[in-house]
Amino acid sequence: MQVVVEKLQSYGAPPIETLTPQDARKQPTPTNAVMDVMKENGIMMPAPMVDKSDRTISVNGADLPIRLYTPRNGNAANPMIVYYHGGGWVIANLDTYDPSAQALAEKTGSVVVSVQYRQGPEHKFPTAHNDAFAAYQWVHQNAASLKGNPDRIAVAGESAGGNLACNVSIMARDNGIKLPVAQLLVYPVANNDMNNGSYTRYSNAKPLNKPMMEWFAKHYLNNMQEAADPRISLVNANLKGLPPTIVITAQIDPLHDEGKMLMERLKQAGVTTDYEDFKGVTHEFFGMATLLPQAAEAQREAAEFLNKRLK
Repeated sequence: MQVVVEKLQSYGAPPIETLTPQDARKQPTPTNAVMDVMKENGIMMPAPMVDKSDRTISVNGADLPIRLYTPRNGNAANPMIVYYHGGGWVIANLDTYDPSAQALAEKTGSVVVSVQYRQGPEHKFPTAHNDAFAAYQWVHQNAASLKGNPDRIAVAGESAGGNLACNVSIMARDNGIKLPVAQLLVYPVANNDMNNGSYTRYSNAKPLNKPMMEWFAKHYLNNMQEAADPRISLVNANLKGLPPTIVITAQIDPLHDEGKMLMERLKQAGVTTDYEDFKGVTHEFFGMATLLPQAAEAQREAAEFLNKRLK
């Protein structure tokens, strides 16, 4: 983990919170650091076991890019996962989180649909949330043409994307749409308290710190009062009736404590919930299985949980 963080710092990029969103999107990412560490150490990328294709869907009055990960030996009605990437609803894209989405497809034999929702500040709250739900509905309606089964769809996401995935389940419940069969929430944004224990302990952590979270909120929300909205502060949302959930957190992460608190609130609401906390790793570790044993283990745990519900 330290090697990856040091490689990321070696690029000498200015802190994200000092940049415009447009410039922030051009900066090197933890994914770049992983690829460079692999290259420098002669670690080969395993051959993909899925086919990837990019396309655009028209939902919610917008054209959204999606990336499809389709199992090569799958049948006509594979299980499906709708995946939402992180980046504070402001930065990152389908490429940044490609390793996570691919791993989920390979380890569950599912068609994974990774969604590029619209981001702030060009598109303020709740645009990303509404895009996420519209994309889920589109997948549900078009599952057969994607070699998927509309009755076996899970949602998954990391960080801001974990927040979106949980919101999709809530919106499906509230709008009488078929619920996902399960949800995977990896270090989700789930609270508006930026002074809690893990925010205090890891306020200067890499690759995510407190100033970056404040910057994300400023650029996605219309005003800081909206951080208390239960769509952002999921720990205050009505969580009853949501699908079985696995929450994964990283120790060295400002978002650690709110992920744990969300798990506790889900259990209090009667939701079947598993929780895995990984020591010695940072925010963004989940997609780094080519280097980190903890990431390989987290992906295995996530796949095992999802497979029980998808199969």
